[in-house]
Amino acid sequence: MDKMVYLFEEGNATMRDLLGGKGAGLAEMTRIGLPVPPGLTITTEVCRAYYRQAEKLPADLPALVRSALSVVEAKTGRRLGDKDKPLLLSVRSGAKFSMPGMMDTVLNLGINDDTLPGLAAMTGNRRFALDAYRRFLQMYADVVMGYSKHAFAALLEEKKRKAGVKLDQELSEAQLAEVVADYKQLYARLSDKPFPTDPFEQLMQAVEAVFRSWNTERAKVYRELHGISHDLGTAVNIQAMVFGNMGATSGSGVAFTRNPANGNKEVFGEYLVDAQGEDVVAGIRTPNPIAKLRQDMPGVYEQFIQVTERLEKHYQDMQDIEFTVEEGKLYILQTRNGKRTGQAAVKIAHDLAVEGIIAKEKALLLVEPAHLEQVMHRQVDESTPLQVIARGLPASPGAAVGRVVFSADEADRKHREGEKVILVRMETTPEDIHGIVAAEGILTSRGGMTSHAAVVARGMGKPCICGCEAVRIDYDARLFRAGELVVKAGDLLSLDGASGRVILGEVVMCDPELSPEYETLLRWADETARVKVRANADTPADAALARAFGATGIGLCRTEHMFMATDRLPYVQQMILAGTVAQREAALKHLLPMQEADFYGIFSAMEGLPVTIRLLDPPLHEFLPKEDEVLTSVLSLRLAGDQSRKLAEREALLAKIRELKEANPMLGHRGCRLGLTYPEIYEMQIKAIFLAVVRLLQEGKQVLPEIEVPLTVDKRELDACIARVHETARRVCADEGVQVDYLVGTMIELPRAALLADELAASADFFSFGTNDLTQTTFGFSRDDAEAKFLPHYLHQGLLAENPFAVLDRKGVGGLMKLAIAGGRSVKPGLLIGICGEHGGEPNSIAFCHEIGLDYVSCSPYRVPIARLAAAQAVLAGGAAGGGTK
Repeated sequence: MDKMVYLFEEGNATMRDLLGGKGAGLAEMTRIGLPVPPGLTITTEVCRAYYRQAEKLPADLPALVRSALSVVEAKTGRRLGDKDKPLLLSVRSGAKFSMPGMMDTVLNLGINDDTLPGLAAMTGNRRFALDAYRRFLQMYADVVMGYSKHAFAALLEEKKRKAGVKLDQELSEAQLAEVVADYKQLYARLSDKPFPTDPFEQLMQAVEAVFRSWNTERAKVYRELHGISHDLGTAVNIQAMVFGNMGATSGSGVAFTRNPANGNKEVFGEYLVDAQGEDVVAGIRTPNPIAKLRQDMPGVYEQFIQVTERLEKHYQDMQDIEFTVEEGKLYILQTRNGKRTGQAAVKIAHDLAVEGIIAKEKALLLVEPAHLEQVMHRQVDESTPLQVIARGLPASPGAAVGRVVFSADEADRKHREGEKVILVRMETTPEDIHGIVAAEGILTSRGGMTSHAAVVARGMGKPCICGCEAVRIDYDARLFRAGELVVKAGDLLSLDGASGRVILGEVVMCDPELSPEYETLLRWADETARVKVRANADTPADAALARAFGATGIGLCRTEHMFMATDRLPYVQQMILAGTVAQREAALKHLLPMQEADFYGIFSAMEGLPVTIRLLDPPLHEFLPKEDEVLTSVLSLRLAGDQSRKLAEREALLAKIRELKEANPMLGHRGCRLGLTYPEIYEMQIKAIFLAVVRLLQEGKQVLPEIEVPLTVDKRELDACIARVHETARRVCADEGVQVDYLVGTMIELPRAALLADELAASADFFSFGTNDLTQTTFGFSRDDAEAKFLPHYLHQGLLAENPFAVLDRKGVGGLMKLAIAGGRSVKPGLLIGICGEHGGEPNSIAFCHEIGLDYVSCSPYRVPIARLAAAQAVLAGGAAGGGTK
């Protein structure tokens, strides 16, 4: 193995893979001369080796740590375990990607009965030394040994109760000494042996504990949620302690260089006087806003503001900074790119570019596609009556409605049962991660804007209200009180994370107002992207919405959705039940003007932009009632002795359902097969399309129709369908005296079509990949069955890296797409090719579509902004490829 241990001065910001994000940040801050306590980093490779070696540390690691530690000791003038000048250490995790609160930390390591007097004498503050000791005892027992921290916390609470005080700082020196003794006795009872006194033994056990925390359930849940590989491992950072709990001139805090909730340009954070960093983030005490530091320690505040400005410019992004003040001296303990809401991400990226700190291209990369999803979350409708029962800190914006639960386990269980819940806690801890994932929103009665709940919720884009002290929670009774009002588990509750309002009942939601920064950022994206973004839209309202979101056309209009409307379903069923062509055509005559009106509305909404209309695709049985329902009706009528016309109709319907029933309908009588066996259906649809086009042309409007034939596997099949399109178009145009320009193409959604794309391209004007069906037929998976039965197990066991129905499978499905593109453009170099499956709105899949040269992606209207950003990011990531016709 290469070098396993690096001093901070030996690393830099580019070494995130090896030193982790925190280690690389500490190294970089040391390199540029910021006040960082000295330390060392054990690399992520050691963590990976630890797991390869059945959770055993490399044999030579302790000696390497001792050697590096000697440099830290020389710099500080203190030694680990020295009775007169003891060095105390923090031991922290630090993966490549930030995982706030998900892994373990040990503070104040190196204190024992022998070093306690030296620490007290060195600092002139025995009370501080005792406070550090009791913190270390509890943290070591919890993190290293796995004993419940609540048992230790209960001893402290009991001591405060007997002393008649509320805060830890109010305990006397003698009382803290008693807490230390009680903690050691509790540890001995739990472990059947005394607390370990060798500081270096403590250190190596703490290192191992941090490595173990990489694979805790909470850490795995977080990585799966954020798409972080389980194979990366974590680094371990060992750093000289500085102490914020040394009295009124000391403190600890967390701050962001800009507001992580709304993106405003202001230093945003919190700190506590006479406290260690864990006190701030744990939410046990509600901290002060960072602005109060200006009053308490003006010199430190000014120095800190200068540091925030320097770090933001250096990293070219909003920074999340941890700091400690020890007796008036400022130390920076960590910097990382800060977690932020979608609204904040957009504003920060925009403003940094406008301020000249970054280029527009960098601004586009600072916004994640998920951020845009958050921006488009629905909000509380202020025009409706609201019963506001409490107010807290607006930790993460957005609105949420759900039933109250008081534990993470219950939130997870209710979510699995399909119920929406609001998780209500005094404060959250990393162990609550599964409940936070499951909940619609989070409400805590304690903690601040930088507490665990706030940071994690912002990262997930979930509404969160923290520090809502008006909410008094009774876990045992499963209720909380807000004034005189009692809210019980299961009651409906709404949260407005933007204002901090807790609202009883279910609020009415409305669409958000999109900011000017949002519009500007997406304009920059459009200027950068090569792949165009269309939308899947089946109604004029959907088409108008898609256009408002920036779609450059309709990539898929599914005509079958129009058939399901209540005013036309009877005629559709009449068509299906028809015994002759004449009867079927009679039913279709009723549908013709309805379809024409549908197409007229969609073409009008998308005037001047291309509209791809897919001819009827699903099997006919989908438009009929379920067999079981009709059979039950028939049997009921028979048992009642009913010999009316209704019984005859229900029997005829049942017979037709059974006639149309297929063993595997998704591979059966559907798509162009249906259009070829019942040509009058496609003819009606084609006629309706061209009648709508002609009307609009006569009105002086520009229309760009594209007619799409679904589920083709052979050129002869496609040619027969295209011939019908041309013949119907010719008749309509002749009757109306209007010339219409249009395209006719096909979907590529079966492996055979992909393999024979060169033949199909000779006839088609365009291709559109239907990757939902192409994924099913490439994998041999029935989507509904796979996702319900075995696919979750495949993903959990690592047999598949991603759900192929969510993220496009580049090797298999992507391989067929590449073959189809090469085949099609070998015949027609400018062949227009796009994608209209659900993958068209998924960022990773869009990047692949860019790489292989597609001209457009098509997705649901609400995914259009995400796709626009992803298309630009694909260009900036490299791998640009040429397309066909734009």
